[in-house]
Amino acid sequence: MGVIAVFNQKGGVGKTTTALNLLATIARRGHRPFGIDLDPQAHLSHVFGLQPRLADDSIYSFFVRGRPLADVAQITRSGVVVCPAHLELAKIDSLLGKGVKVVTKLRQALHDHALPAAPVVIDCSPLLNTLSLNAIFACDVLLVPVSSDFLSLRGAQQVERAVNALEPVFKRRLPRRYLLTRYDGRRDMSEEVVREMASAFRPEDMCATRIHESVKLAESPAIELDVFRHAPGSSGAQDYEALGDELMRAGFVN
Repeated sequence: MGVIAVFNQKGGVGKTTTALNLLATIARRGHRPFGIDLDPQAHLSHVFGLQPRLADDSIYSFFVRGRPLADVAQITRSGVVVCPAHLELAKIDSLLGKGVKVVTKLRQALHDHALPAAPVVIDCSPLLNTLSLNAIFACDVLLVPVSSDFLSLRGAQQVERAVNALEPVFKRRLPRRYLLTRYDGRRDMSEEVVREMASAFRPEDMCATRIHESVKLAESPAIELDVFRHAPGSSGAQDYEALGDELMRAGFVN
């Protein structure tokens, strides 16, 4: 199967763009991936044309009502199966708290044999909350987009500290990959972020792939398309194709 959680404690780093295009590149390889939107802003859901009017028609009902994931999921017009988000997800922390059974609920459901054995991509909010903890406990690899600026890098370092603190609970080292996004080799800041990432994280935790700054890539979510359908010959499409290959070679997509 393979479960990938996309998370950074800084917004605006290309998190939803990465989740969207990972789902698309997995689908291009002949799979029907399973997307889960855990961000109350529901940007990933909107790109796929899913805007549930009622919270009970979203992933909210899985957490609060115990509704099976398979019942919440919808097949989108692009063929990707998605569990959509809803603004009511913002209330999950106050409703459920952060007990062990709560933060492992998604993990248990994804290992339910009633679900198809498909690659899973989870889009998280930038908050380390009950929903993000569910994604972290459920995933096989934590993918952390880091846009080429220092605030994004600081957010990634916060993620590293949080995951390290959770590892006694995991009883293992959670695999993670730090992905440089919005990279532009002509800018001094991009190169400085590259150097700081190299000193902040283990070499094996760094993605070899870099997602370059691209107008086509940036505009594709706004017109509700992944980059492969919007601009298949663009550098953005090539970069996400390379990222898919890299994650497959590492065994995180199968």
